[in-house]
Amino acid sequence: MKSAVMDSPRSRKEELGQFLTSTPVADFMASLFWALPKKVRLLDAGAGAGALTAAFVSRCCAQREGVRVIEATLYELDVEILEALVETMHECEQLCAAAGIRFLFTIHSVDFIQETSARLSGGLFGSLTPSYDVAIANPPYRKISTDSPERSALRWVGVETSNLYAGFIALIHRLLLPGGQLVAITPRSFCNGPYFRAFREDFLTHLELRRLHVFESRQAAFRDDGVLQENIIFHAAKGGRQPAELLISSSSGEPDGSITETDFAFTDIVHPHDAEKFIHIPSTAGHSAAKETLAGLGSSLASLGVTVSTGRVVDFRLKGALRQEPERGTVPLLYPCHFNGGTVHWPIASGRKPNAILDNAETRPWLVPSGVYLLTKRFTSKEERRRLVACLFDPETVPAPWVGFENHLNYFHAGGRGLERDLAVGLFAFLNSTVVDQYFRRFSGHTQVNATDLRTLAYPDCGTLRAMGRGLQALDVAQAEIDQLVDQHLHGC
Repeated sequence: MKSAVMDSPRSRKEELGQFLTSTPVADFMASLFWALPKKVRLLDAGAGAGALTAAFVSRCCAQREGVRVIEATLYELDVEILEALVETMHECEQLCAAAGIRFLFTIHSVDFIQETSARLSGGLFGSLTPSYDVAIANPPYRKISTDSPERSALRWVGVETSNLYAGFIALIHRLLLPGGQLVAITPRSFCNGPYFRAFREDFLTHLELRRLHVFESRQAAFRDDGVLQENIIFHAAKGGRQPAELLISSSSGEPDGSITETDFAFTDIVHPHDAEKFIHIPSTAGHSAAKETLAGLGSSLASLGVTVSTGRVVDFRLKGALRQEPERGTVPLLYPCHFNGGTVHWPIASGRKPNAILDNAETRPWLVPSGVYLLTKRFTSKEERRRLVACLFDPETVPAPWVGFENHLNYFHAGGRGLERDLAVGLFAFLNSTVVDQYFRRFSGHTQVNATDLRTLAYPDCGTLRAMGRGLQALDVAQAEIDQLVDQHLHGC
């Protein structure tokens, strides 16, 4: 079947948010469905060339579990792929006929979000009632701006999200009958972060999670498209209460690769009192151990008297005040490129980024008074060993009355001023430790580290952090030395 990959220019795929499902991934997704009714009404929104419907049909025909009729409804907006989709559906007809299953299909070449939102809100041919037993989906991945037609359409039905894939999932589950099943592959980004909080609330309120599957490689699911976003597959059912235990599985993503499965308490995945509704997904023994370690910590940043903020300087808004090299009337401006072995290397001669910013009435609101600050990168590359990368700003090595932190940095401070040095160095060791990195990776499927993510971490108490700070004799030390220090103070060994 022509269900896997179509040749399509990269730019067109990105415009549509279109990354087609490989046959092995589609087959795995189809295998996740539980018992099916004799007559299955199937929804495949964003169908592409039909990989997912074809995999579902193949599963029904091979397992002979009593399915007699499959009525498939498919949405695909890309006119260039419709011919392949129709051909795949005819192949599904032939396969079903040989298995004694009646197969019917309808293809809608319209915008799924626009049409479904209008019909759900009663604005197009009356209201749309739930009518599907199962849905299988690889929705398009693309950010949508606040003033986009898609965002406006989703608001008609009470859905607030910044990405197409979340909008698709929110609409799909509204079309499922009670008990209807959904299997989907999406970016992992919805599991945490402030931008998807409303979506997580909606998702966990209306869908009972039954399984989560993660890939060990960031490129495993869509390597032919060069997608670096980490993806997950989930199986959920409409309505019902969340289970006491949830099956978490992982694989390399390679065809015929082994799959590891572990049951976790659902309260370990979504913490009962977490207002953010973060979805934590442990995938290795190290991740589980990291969770246990941080669960034993009782301090928050607020209780430490520490705040974390995003760097104030947005360079393109203050372009006229930026200077490539320091000069009279300027103060240091720091970017992630100034990180160097745990400390700040400033200035960087002949670098691409400016090293300084004018200190005047226009820029002063965006600067902070000099002091000891702990900095972290908001974005890390896929090649970096740690997702969390912390660095100390020390005014003794970069003397200046004021300093600018660019918007790609987070900075830890005490009421807008610098930190006590031992506390800052202790935070440096803690955040750069392997245990914190593994814990953070449990619930972060992307390379962005938001200030909100750092606020929700549990921290050691002030005394322990200060002891760590006094125990770290140098900042440019091996990872093993940092881990040994942190482990010693957290476990007393």
